[in-house]
Amino acid sequence: MHSKRDVVIFDFGGVLVDWNPRHLYRKLFGDDEEGMERFLSEVTTTEWNLQQDKGRPWAEAVGLLTSQHPQHADLIAAYHERWPETLKGPIDDSITILHDLKNAGHPLYGLTNWSHETFPYARDRYEFFDWFDGIVVSGDEKMIKPDPKLYETLLERYDIDPKRAVFIDDNKVNVDAAEALGIHGIHFHSPAQLRKELVELGFLHA
Repeated sequence: MHSKRDVVIFDFGGVLVDWNPRHLYRKLFGDDEEGMERFLSEVTTTEWNLQQDKGRPWAEAVGLLTSQHPQHADLIAAYHERWPETLKGPIDDSITILHDLKNAGHPLYGLTNWSHETFPYARDRYEFFDWFDGIVVSGDEKMIKPDPKLYETLLERYDIDPKRAVFIDDNKVNVDAAEALGIHGIHFHSPAQLRKELVELGFLHA
């Protein structure tokens, strides 16, 4: 017997997949941690990367940034050319939770801010993406979380009642946006905390 809420919607990066540009740039900067952090905060910024999640082509993004920071041309190009190296791999304990939810019969959906050019690489690389009943990728839709329209796209496309769903994301702003639509939000901090909250909600047994 399912609880009233039985649908689980996952964010991917930081929840199921350990994605971080530092995994790549530590190789390129070596011991210069300070230089790496400066580059990531001033050149290949979070805002710049989010535009690719919103559908901007990588070639355009790299070209634009290279014209602004020509001295960093090679480092900027690496963000796209060596993008697979920004993925460390699955967060194993989270994947175990995903597996347990699937075995318990819960419908699983993905709602991710991800470039439509790079997501297929991850999709093909990690088998657990096959466990989802549906996935909405921001880059395909040309909008990003926390835009409510992106959440509504998922709900409408897969006929999900928000009152039956929980949404899990490591970004509090994205969780708040889901809750504004009537979805129960879980702000992800760790697999152990996620499991505890899902047990409390009746999704999993202790």
